[in-house]
Amino acid sequence: MSEYHINLFRSDEDERWIADIPDLKFCSAHGATPDEALREVQIAKKAWLASAKAHKQRVPKPTYRPMIYA
Repeated sequence: MSEYHINLFRSDEDERWIADIPDLKFCSAHGATPDEALREVQIAKKAWLASAKAHKQRVPKPTYRPMIYA
């Protein structure tokens, strides 16, 4: 399975690092460090995919690519 793209950015307002997976609607996490945010979003991704499977919902294929990679 291909990997989903993860956006990682710092929120000055929240004073946290945010990680989100654009292909998985509302799949995001945060942490005090970039590594922590990435670990947390991997947990969120597993939960998102398990929930979709349990509810027989469509799981999107990884498609999102930022313009820099286009």
